[in-house]
Amino acid sequence: MKVKEVATLIGVSVRTLHHWESLGLLSPSRSETNLYREYIQQDLANLQQILFFKECGFSLHKIHCLLSDKNFDREKAFQLQKSYLLQQKNRIDTMLETLDNSSRALKGGYAMATKDQFKGFDMTKNPYEKEAKERWGEETVKASISHIKNLPPETKKTMGTEMDALFSKLANLRTEDPSSRIVQGAMEEMYRFFNASFGYYYSLEAFASLGQMYIKDERFTKNIDSFGKGLSLFLSQAMGIYAMK
Repeated sequence: MKVKEVATLIGVSVRTLHHWESLGLLSPSRSETNLYREYIQQDLANLQQILFFKECGFSLHKIHCLLSDKNFDREKAFQLQKSYLLQQKNRIDTMLETLDNSSRALKGGYAMATKDQFKGFDMTKNPYEKEAKERWGEETVKASISHIKNLPPETKKTMGTEMDALFSKLANLRTEDPSSRIVQGAMEEMYRFFNASFGYYYSLEAFASLGQMYIKDERFTKNIDSFGKGLSLFLSQAMGIYAMK
């Protein structure tokens, strides 16, 4: 399908599709004859995922992180999206009932309790965003750990030396503000090192998830804090901030 046909199909502008492409969300195929964008079935499947996640309240940045993760599982994504949309359906049904009852109360034909005036409203954050982050982010972390375990002894020794040097450097920064320029510069270095060394691509979501594991898993905490007391918590905060930029 041509880009204009796709835009008409889903009800967005061609400019919107080009914008999503510039963000790395889409990468449509190209015609062999004129190099024009040509959306094949795989491209349309990716587009469908973007639209489902948008309907579930995910930002474009979050969607990009999820779809670019090598552990992304389309079937699991469908299950997650269905759970969220069913929850939203139930909430909307409740709100419609609240709306009807409020209208009846306004006309004087219904005595409405105060608590019932607010049934269906939900100002909390999307709980499925956290689930998605943990599901694909932590799977990436586990795959990376498995890769390291299978490396030759000499390679692991070299990597261990480099890791020790990195964490020693980071320990010297732990009294700084995690959001400061110097710390975030160190996070950039850390992020690049992990992706270059661990044989697995860490999305920003996976990087933040790893930071959470530093404080959730006692084995991580004990090892990292051996470089400096409180380093695991400091890194968890700094990595989370870096992933959100």
